[in-house]
Amino acid sequence: MLDWLVVRGVFLIVLFLASFYLEPFGMQKWVAGLVGLGIGIAILLFEFRLSRTSLRRLIGAAIGSILGIVGAYLMSLVLGQSVFPKNTLSFLQILVMLWMTYIGLVVGAAKGDMLNLAALGGLFGAEKQSKRSHKILDTSVIIDGRISDICATGFLDGVLVIPQFVLRELQQVADSPDPLKRNRGRRGLDILQKIQKMTSLNVQIVDDDFPHVRDVDMKLIELAKANEAKIVTNDFNLNKIAQLQGVEVLNINELANSLKPIVLPGETMRVFILKEGKEYNQGVAYLDDGTMVVVDNAKKMISKTIDISVTSVLQTTAGKMIFGKYDERAHPQRERNEQAVNQ
Repeated sequence: MLDWLVVRGVFLIVLFLASFYLEPFGMQKWVAGLVGLGIGIAILLFEFRLSRTSLRRLIGAAIGSILGIVGAYLMSLVLGQSVFPKNTLSFLQILVMLWMTYIGLVVGAAKGDMLNLAALGGLFGAEKQSKRSHKILDTSVIIDGRISDICATGFLDGVLVIPQFVLRELQQVADSPDPLKRNRGRRGLDILQKIQKMTSLNVQIVDDDFPHVRDVDMKLIELAKANEAKIVTNDFNLNKIAQLQGVEVLNINELANSLKPIVLPGETMRVFILKEGKEYNQGVAYLDDGTMVVVDNAKKMISKTIDISVTSVLQTTAGKMIFGKYDERAHPQRERNEQAVNQ
């Protein structure tokens, strides 16, 4: 950083001295020197802006400018055959040159992001596309199926990466003699096909492999490290191992748990008692998102919808559990109130 400051300082000094001694446009020495210094500062500011611009935008701007200059030259030839006075003609030619160059610069820079530099055979490989927005899908999250719904909502941006070794594992599951595994594998392949058809997604299948690593989970971690990407999974063990090795993980189970409704002790909720609980006189219900609700004093209310009072909420590694209590005395009164409203 210090070296670049020295280079820029020398550049300003040289430009100041050149303007000071050469006195361009008949200006006095100090005025010319200050003008040269101002031009140098403007150039450095322009260089600072260029350093924050991607290579594709710079190439697009350069191509657009060249095309604009060529178009302006052709128009100047046409204007040269006109009957305008010499001063007016010179002004029009300069105006057309500036106008066409500016339009070419702006339009070229705006369209530069559409350039595919990778197609140039690595000529511009020095500027690597940022892969921090890449998400690598593992086998479990593909078979799970919820990833397609998440993708359809637009919450996942960037590039979805599917390694070939994951496809091979998925194919092995789909070819398994076990009917259950075979159905799971085929469902995973159907999910992948569904994701690839989503026009809003950029799905890439990569051939990167790590022959010295046998475990698929470790291959995923190595691939994520090499590309500074994130792993999308619902595998608890892969989640922990990846985090220990400094790889970012997007766990859809954690996402699902975070979207579950928040209930506080003392609140009332309405549930359908599905079965008997493990403890004495308990009933078990499930919310629409799969959250288990354990209700005391609800054994007699199986296959009925009742109102309960939440007593506590327990967060576990498997998800959230809600504990509640059923008040037998309040239930008949509530039923009579509802019947009166319906009548």
